[in-house]
Amino acid sequence: MAEVEKGRKPSEESTDDSEEEDSEEEPKLKYERLANGVTEILQKDAASCMTVHDKFLALGTHFGKVFLLDIQGNLTQKFEISPVKINQISLDESGEHMGICSEDGKVQVFGLYTREGFHENFDCPDTIVCLFLKLVLIWISLVTHLLLYEKNWLNRWKTSTLHEGEGTITNVQWRANLIAWANNMGVKIYDISTKQRITNVLRDNVSLRPDMYPCSLCWKDNSTLIIGWGSSIKICVVKERGHTELRDLPSRYVEIVSAFETEFFISGLAPLADQLVTLYFVKENSDHMEEEFRARPCLDIIQPLPEGYEEISSDALTVRNFQENECRDYRLEHSEGESLYYIISPKDIVVAKERDQDDHIDWLLDKKKYEVGVIIIQSSRLHVGTLYFASRKCQKVLGKNMELWENEVYRFKTIGQLKAISQYLPRGDLRLRPAIYEMILHEFLKSDYEGFATLIREWPGELYNNMTIVQAVTDHLKKDPMNSTLLTTLAELYTYDQRYDRALEIYLRLRHKDVYQLIHKHDLFSSIEDKIVLLMDFDKEVIRQHMHNCFIKVVEELRDRPELLHIYLHKLFKRDHHKGQRYHERQIGLYAEYDRPNLLPFLRDSIHCPLEKALEICQERNFVEETVFLLSRMGNCRRALQMIMEELEDVDKAIEFAKEQDDAELWEDLISYSIDKPPFITGLLNNIGTHVDPILLIHRIKEGMEIPNLRDSLVKILQDYNLQVA
Repeated sequence: MAEVEKGRKPSEESTDDSEEEDSEEEPKLKYERLANGVTEILQKDAASCMTVHDKFLALGTHFGKVFLLDIQGNLTQKFEISPVKINQISLDESGEHMGICSEDGKVQVFGLYTREGFHENFDCPDTIVCLFLKLVLIWISLVTHLLLYEKNWLNRWKTSTLHEGEGTITNVQWRANLIAWANNMGVKIYDISTKQRITNVLRDNVSLRPDMYPCSLCWKDNSTLIIGWGSSIKICVVKERGHTELRDLPSRYVEIVSAFETEFFISGLAPLADQLVTLYFVKENSDHMEEEFRARPCLDIIQPLPEGYEEISSDALTVRNFQENECRDYRLEHSEGESLYYIISPKDIVVAKERDQDDHIDWLLDKKKYEVGVIIIQSSRLHVGTLYFASRKCQKVLGKNMELWENEVYRFKTIGQLKAISQYLPRGDLRLRPAIYEMILHEFLKSDYEGFATLIREWPGELYNNMTIVQAVTDHLKKDPMNSTLLTTLAELYTYDQRYDRALEIYLRLRHKDVYQLIHKHDLFSSIEDKIVLLMDFDKEVIRQHMHNCFIKVVEELRDRPELLHIYLHKLFKRDHHKGQRYHERQIGLYAEYDRPNLLPFLRDSIHCPLEKALEICQERNFVEETVFLLSRMGNCRRALQMIMEELEDVDKAIEFAKEQDDAELWEDLISYSIDKPPFITGLLNNIGTHVDPILLIHRIKEGMEIPNLRDSLVKILQDYNLQVA
């Protein structure tokens, strides 16, 4: 919401500027312009009416639209009701049903969250003036008629005429069992429970046109009606008659407890405790009013008296297009739950609300009344709700006076509220004694670890004795050794004290992501040589974010410790095959030296490994399986098969290798090598049937050679053959 320019109504006697400034009274209300969606709506359209609910606002316009808004003015729903002006919107107490009437004779009542509804069109256009809505009752006011629509037991609407024949009905307001309406003659009050009209309050200011200066009605409570018409205000209280007074009279009567004339034309009324909030239009014949203020609407708080009133405050408001508005163009609506007052004009909506203790102290300080401000701040400490505000004001009141600051801190300590002032203590050019900051840190450490940690992060370390706080945290960790908040904070304290080894130890224990920042910022790579494994077991996302920037430095630090370097690069490779590709050549030797079981998986998964270098290393160390893999990958499959048969002497691997390559020449080499080795022949007989014609092998077997499990092998060949035929 945007602030609204306001001015005090000028007094009759003129004073010079200094006297006026000294005598200036503190305002009672503060104002904000309802913006967001409202601004855009009123740029293209004009407000004709508005209704306030605790949950939302309903705004009607001259172009026949109804907008539902939240209390900040954001648009939540829009209804295209009519091509002409919306006269009134009514909401039930739950905020679930809405009634709308417009100047073309249309009335609509519908559920905002259901499909049930009431629709009625009247033959005479420009007659629907207002309506009021309850769950099963609807009041509709025509130009001269007041109608009641009531649901019967068949869920049908029954119509009754409650009033007619006394001129235009301009306003209707309902509260509990009482309904009040205004016409050209005056204001009537009707009791729904007894179905009796209680009274008729005659209209004053009969010389004023009622269409130009409409009647304002407002229920203060279930029995008190406030009437404002022209320049007169009346407060009426509905009371019960005694049994002896009844006879043929209504069971209730009205007593006018206050009636008085004002110096202005009333546009709206609302209660404020035992006072009244009045929205008014300045009379043109008020000679003492300056021309500048003449056309601006004013919002006053007045104290009603039996035959007069006392002005409490008065503000002239600069609403948009106020120069073009008349008395009838303004409306005042209020939200009882939050004491909010909405000033509605065609092109602007302003919200007024009572000023609170915060605003009071702000005003004192703006007027440089610092002594009074200090007194208010000190007295407000008795109320915990204003403590934090009082603390914030200390910055402006106490300025750069260290003695005053320290006295205030001790006052907060006396009432057990040191925490309230912590975030407002000076920490720039002006600094208090270290003991002051330490006292507050100890206070947080007693009951609020998170708050303590926040202060350690926000306060410069030179404000307090670092070792004193380290000792205090260490003492608390004896009671709760695994508390991560305390441990993290202790690491930050060690970092400030340049005891990086201690900080690093804590971060590693906590597996804290800040460990990488600590290592990189303070060049601690030489300190983590024996902690590489622990580092590499951190969360994958942490590794991905931080290792990209520092793994080169880690490798350089570990070049003289190859076993640790291997562990580091191996874990890096397992997480990301491409991250350390520049070191894959070096990793071949590291795997060969320290971790041969993982060498072959590394050779298989790496696409950055130089094959010639890998083959050279494997041949030097006689790593047959690795050499076989490299030979086959380099295209020398016959040499690879030869090594399997001659050096590994593993017929199953040889057969598996031949199957993988699916090369007739390899099968021929395998048969030729196996023909004088009975165990190899058995293996071939069991596996060759689906790849090579077994007759080629059988014909080449020498007569008389004993072959293990020959019968089973032949059965297997026949089964494979039958399977192929099938």
